[in-house]
Amino acid sequence: MQQGRVDAPYAMLEQVEPGIARLLAPNPTAFTHTGTQTYLLGTKEVAVIDPGPDLPDHVDVILAAIAGRRMAAILCTHTHRDHSPAARPLAQATGAPIIGCAPLSLEAVGPRADAAFDADYTPDRVLEDGEAIEVNGRPITVVATPGHTSNHLC
Repeated sequence: MQQGRVDAPYAMLEQVEPGIARLLAPNPTAFTHTGTQTYLLGTKEVAVIDPGPDLPDHVDVILAAIAGRRMAAILCTHTHRDHSPAARPLAQATGAPIIGCAPLSLEAVGPRADAAFDADYTPDRVLEDGEAIEVNGRPITVVATPGHTSNHLC
């Protein structure tokens, strides 16, 4: 990698396992390394996990990767600005619901670091620990994993 240049497989759908693929968002930073990983689960119908930043080119790549398949859900694990903001334009383009973590609630007093969080995140449905949704005939079970953020899910 040269100074100021990142060589990464942006806009390339990578098959990780049968029915699991990922895309790399073009948002390299000290926190995201080469970029945020966006996952697509399913074959006939698809769920997108962590759609990433609201970058029009990245949203277009996700829509192309869906390739006309039914989009079952847009799943957000947490509300850092590199994970959830693309959920809204994807929902508008596909009609899929935004499902996942609750919006982040920050204390009104004390030190705050709002800039890292997606204040516009509004899910259609919040998932709780142990709850499952079905995608492509298979269950996806949620595990609450607070730590990275207080609203983090796996």
